[in-house]
Amino acid sequence: MGRYVFKRILLALVSIFIICLITFFAMNAIPGGPFNSEKALSAATKAALEARYNLDKPVHIQFILYMRNLLHGDFGVSLKTGREISTTLSSCFKVSARLGLTAAVFAIIFGIILGALAALFRNRWPDRIIVFFTTLFTAMPSFVFATLLLLVFCIELKVLPVFDASSRSYILPVIALMAYPMAYVTRLTKTSMLDALNQDYVRTARAKGVPMVSVIFKHALRNALIPVITYVGPMLAYILTGSLVVENIFTIGGLGQQFVKAISNRDYPLIMATTIFLAVVMVICNLLSDIAYKIVDPRITLD
Repeated sequence: MGRYVFKRILLALVSIFIICLITFFAMNAIPGGPFNSEKALSAATKAALEARYNLDKPVHIQFILYMRNLLHGDFGVSLKTGREISTTLSSCFKVSARLGLTAAVFAIIFGIILGALAALFRNRWPDRIIVFFTTLFTAMPSFVFATLLLLVFCIELKVLPVFDASSRSYILPVIALMAYPMAYVTRLTKTSMLDALNQDYVRTARAKGVPMVSVIFKHALRNALIPVITYVGPMLAYILTGSLVVENIFTIGGLGQQFVKAISNRDYPLIMATTIFLAVVMVICNLLSDIAYKIVDPRITLD
């Protein structure tokens, strides 16, 4: 296990470096710069600002300087606000993490329950209803679903706020983010449950007179959760990175909204810092998912 984790960490570092490389050079390949839109700036002022942030140097030199500062834990400052980027990441990620983790928890809980029900009532009306809605949520992108929720509940019915300081403003964003992962977890759970219910150990338990509730939850569902656990890591990464558009639709001041603003403003340090941060989150989620996979089923060997 330790050797596997060490190998994964090394591969993660290489992956993050490649992401930094591609993002930095792709970002600088776009014509223009962060200060081109500032109409009030004179040529001398613009040149001074570019020299202040090393934008007057060749791109490869800029990349070397940025990576050197990054190794020292320095993400730099925003080119637009002058604020420390580490402070921005810390404050905004709290909002995104609260939204994303809430959506992930509800997606897992409802997905497992609906998947188990669909398997137990296969080809009956509960199964057909669940399959209909899971297919609908799988086919519908989160930003489309978020827009529909906003139009219906915030603008037409006016029963929920778009965004305020209360927890009620998180209801619609959580629903929009959890819809697709919940549908996927439901389908995974149903498939795994159907396979588990046909195994010999389940038949043996039934033949011995074990209560059906114990057969389902102690024997069948436990083994059916292994594919779900495998999906949890990518799901968390998907929710945290996929909340970019949803946060903008509901005007939630999270990391996603800051990332979109950074792209619009050509705020290079903030774009790089957000990309690296999200890449690290994705790598950690996948690694924890693999470790949990091993804990649930000790027979699995990680190499």
